Amino acid sequence: MPEAQRQRAPAPSLAERYAMTRALSLALVEPLSEADATLQSMPDASPAKWHLAHTTWFFETFLLRDRLPGYRLYDEKWPFLFNSYYETEGERIFRPNRGMLSRPTLAEIGEWRAHVDAAMTSLLADPANADLIALGIAHEQQHQELLLTDVKHALFQNPLGPAMWASQNGSYETISSPKWHEHPGGIALVGHQGEDFSFDNESPAHRVLLEPFALAGSLVTNGEWEQFIADGGYRTATLWLSDGWDWVRHEGVETPLYWRDGEHFTHSGWQPRDPVAPVTHISYYEADAFASWAGARLPTETEWEAIAQVHDPAAGNQLDDTMPPLPSGSDELFGDCWQFTRSAYLPYPRFAAAAGAVGEYNGKFMSGQFVLKGASCATVRGHSRASYRNFFYPHQRWQFTGLRLAKDL
Repeated sequence: MPEAQRQRAPAPSLAERYAMTRALSLALVEPLSEADATLQSMPDASPAKWHLAHTTWFFETFLLRDRLPGYRLYDEKWPFLFNSYYETEGERIFRPNRGMLSRPTLAEIGEWRAHVDAAMTSLLADPANADLIALGIAHEQQHQELLLTDVKHALFQNPLGPAMWASQNGSYETISSPKWHEHPGGIALVGHQGEDFSFDNESPAHRVLLEPFALAGSLVTNGEWEQFIADGGYRTATLWLSDGWDWVRHEGVETPLYWRDGEHFTHSGWQPRDPVAPVTHISYYEADAFASWAGARLPTETEWEAIAQVHDPAAGNQLDDTMPPLPSGSDELFGDCWQFTRSAYLPYPRFAAAAGAVGEYNGKFMSGQFVLKGASCATVRGHSRASYRNFFYPHQRWQFTGLRLAKDL
């Protein structure tokens, strides 16, 4: 959608946002066969069908079951199948076995979704439910991105290189952004501010002391990464963290995920790799090694956020009405790929998890992971913001992960 149209469009109501989010999930799986939607390529990923069901379980469990008098579960056996990690909600299927769920079928899950959507009507009209419904919408948007990246990884396993969507032959933009965004340092206020929705891990807002630094005006590109490879980047131990060097040797990593020769695997199958497009599907280890090779470093999350606070989080290449998701490059800080920071994913000062089961949403994962900022081409436009904290383990790279360099001044 063009920028001018996004600015003119009135903000949708909560009920409209709910309907649009639920409809988008169905649209994303429309090109898939039953077999496609059941594939689970690795324990980190989940079948597309499971994502459709789990997001429905969330609304049925935390809203309909708990807040709609007289509501009865659509199927009392399904919570065991579609609970993700909520210990307070009881036992659940072993995560690597989600791909064994040939039943319920995709059609049956669609019928369940329709049943839950109809039952949600009265709750959507009650302002008392607004905060929890907003959380459910944001939760489903996260799973929409996961659905896209999980399907991509599953289709990548097929030697035929099948396409989810026809190629759009996306154009790659000429970057006109400043070479560096400079910051003088000083005390900055970071974390979520205001009354709009945010996840609990973005709060509370707090002050940090920044030393003078600069953040690159553009993302690292495929062409720059090819130079890193040609210069022996994957063979030079001194560029790597110790854990990263062990990972490279043990896994035999020589390129970003989905690369072969001059091509990369996309939602449209194997396509020529454009050197000016942002590099994606890299690990934290690779990002850190590249930064060392380039004579720079990764930004901290507070540095990235301090620059991003004056940028439009809905700009850039993000998921809207254009398919397939594909990094294209732009002069925006948001979009194309999630950007690694060197910051560990830890609680902010005075952080407190929410009461009840939803308190398990973020806080329990604050160990051993790194923060990524921005948004990707598979992120629903409007989902991210400057304070948003995405997080992954340092070896993971099936998401649209990339990097933007930083340096000290």
